[in-house]
Amino acid sequence: MNTNRLLGDSLGRTIIKLLVISLLVGMVMSVFEIAPLDVFVAVRDFVVNLWESGWAALGRFGDWLILGASVVIPIFIVIRILNYRRS
Repeated sequence: MNTNRLLGDSLGRTIIKLLVISLLVGMVMSVFEIAPLDVFVAVRDFVVNLWESGWAALGRFGDWLILGASVVIPIFIVIRILNYRRS
């Protein structure tokens, strides 16, 4: 397996990019006084609250998804048909 293809760039450049992004994220987390454990606790609390709310929030998400798809999918199909005829 080619590492450039897997990483999207050379190994050295990828490591440097990750180091710079890690430094920036660490600085922002430090400014807002967020610890890594706080992030995991927030995710856990989100899942627990979602479970306890009877999935009502997920139901709203599904409604939005269906509403958006009713517009996006037909437009996508028309665009694909028009592009197919050109080629």
